[in-house]
Amino acid sequence: MAREQLKVLDALDVAKTQWYHFTAIIIAGMGFFTDAYDLFCISVCTKLLGRIYYHHEGAAKPGTLPPNVSAAVNGVALCGTLAGQLFFGWLGDKLGRKKVYGITLLLMIICSIGSGLSIGHDAKAVMATLCFFRFWLGFGIGGDYPLSATIMSEYANKKTRGAFIAAVFAMQGFGILTGGIFAIIISAIFQNKFDAPAYEVDALASTVPQADYVWRIIVMFGAIPAALTYYWRLKMPETARYTALVAKNAKQAANDMSKVLQVDIESEQNKVEQLAAKPANTFGLFSKEFLRRHGLHLLGTTSTWFLLDIAFYSQNLFQKDIFTAIGWIPPAKTMNAIEEVFRIARAQTLIALCSTVPGYWFTVAFIDRMGRFAIQLMGFFFMTVFMFALAFPYNHWTHKDNRIGFVVLYSLTFFFANFGPNATTFVVPAEIFPARFRSTCHGISAAAGKAGAIVGAFGFLYLAQNKDKAKADAGYPAGIGVKNALIVLGVVNFLGMLFTFLVPESNGRSLEDMSRENEDETVD
Repeated sequence: MAREQLKVLDALDVAKTQWYHFTAIIIAGMGFFTDAYDLFCISVCTKLLGRIYYHHEGAAKPGTLPPNVSAAVNGVALCGTLAGQLFFGWLGDKLGRKKVYGITLLLMIICSIGSGLSIGHDAKAVMATLCFFRFWLGFGIGGDYPLSATIMSEYANKKTRGAFIAAVFAMQGFGILTGGIFAIIISAIFQNKFDAPAYEVDALASTVPQADYVWRIIVMFGAIPAALTYYWRLKMPETARYTALVAKNAKQAANDMSKVLQVDIESEQNKVEQLAAKPANTFGLFSKEFLRRHGLHLLGTTSTWFLLDIAFYSQNLFQKDIFTAIGWIPPAKTMNAIEEVFRIARAQTLIALCSTVPGYWFTVAFIDRMGRFAIQLMGFFFMTVFMFALAFPYNHWTHKDNRIGFVVLYSLTFFFANFGPNATTFVVPAEIFPARFRSTCHGISAAAGKAGAIVGAFGFLYLAQNKDKAKADAGYPAGIGVKNALIVLGVVNFLGMLFTFLVPESNGRSLEDMSRENEDETVD
């Protein structure tokens, strides 16, 4: 049987959309803007790093990062993110969301700058320091996932909560877009100022010394949006749900929300203490009771995020390789170093503009009408369909006349990832678990996602290599080819669709209703 809701939480649930909602979206969203910018800008820079630091005299093709270095540069931030999600998710429930919210942003600012200031001129020193800073950058980024989602879900009203949490996550789209546009601008400026011949004309002169500044500027720019929102994060009050239900300070919760909502709210300290003593609010995270109530839900949120990120990150981090394979980006030897950055950035920006950004905002528009379950199921379904449509007739798509069709289908898989599970896997874990575990469980779900991202990012490097070892990239073993790799990703998406059935629908319900914190039932 459900108990009556605390007045302070009820006030939040029924509050009309106000200015503070949009302020919270921007403050939390700018963290995700920075997250996406930092995680995806490195994919624009990896080819340039190969040319600068791994050039071999007399080689027919420009230098590329060796497999182990490429895996480290691309994957180390993901490893840091996984660790940060678990650590800050746990810390957000222990100390409060607000107390640790500024730390994650500060880490992002320092490490974005540090990444661009990588010490030394030889390859080993630069890559080692770049990887060091990118790990800790990822650690800060990881903390932002559970904290931003939890803060937004606990501030939002019942009616539009899904849209508000999705809007925070949708700022990733603008981060990816800004990363591409900024790389285009910087590479265009340097290309204009320091003209160089193509690699096949003059291998050494094709990479001008100033190219070393290009990737550093692109990487460091990520610190600016984070720095702009740091002050406002520190000014945000703690969420009422944490203060009342976890810290058990009803008076502080009522005071904070009275200022935010600009209404008088009764504190109800006795009710908070009664609620805290109920069996529904006494069991631990690693208890049988948690397993009984929320075990399948946690399996649902972790498995769907894990499977989604295998597909999503393998596409995103290595889309430049797919563009090269279908001829959207000319062979590397026909370009100079900075021109290659420009062309990769342009291709990524077009995909972001046409599919990634619209997909995110379609979710924002429809999540509270269609519900989380329907959007996630639909997204996985269409990702499966389009991935197979790319994979089975793959040889057809490689012909010059059919390249536009390939890009359209490839864009549609991105569109339905974002108008689908990429957004909903972020939203749902912030809504269905009790307040005292909410940040931790979101962190666990997000970390499972990043484990999938690591599988996708590392695995796809090797999987997509040509079956013929002679045609594979330097230093890589023979793979299963792009076609078979796309078939594998299609199967992964189908499994995501099946595991979606473990995730409950939270649309239009209060957080306490979903987590059953108000229930009077006794614990077995």
